[in-house]
Amino acid sequence: MQYAKLTTKGQMTLPKDVREDLNLHAGDRIGFVKVDGRYVLIPKTRNAADLAGILHKPGMKPLTLEEIDDAIAEHLAKDEERIRAGR
Repeated sequence: MQYAKLTTKGQMTLPKDVREDLNLHAGDRIGFVKVDGRYVLIPKTRNAADLAGILHKPGMKPLTLEEIDDAIAEHLAKDEERIRAGR
């Protein structure tokens, strides 16, 4: 377990290992979320590549690019139909 010491101004320095694990650098923002009585640190500065796979559901097969294109086309066609019908 890593620890940080709180200053009288309420500031702390995250241990180097933690900063490296979270890929944090000077100026990056960190969110704090309370979950079941504990706080979880969430880096607010991320690269798009860091988000790869976050929407994956266990047991769900990945879609091919063709399947993604088809789903988008289907949605756009339904949306166009809705707009033309004045709904």
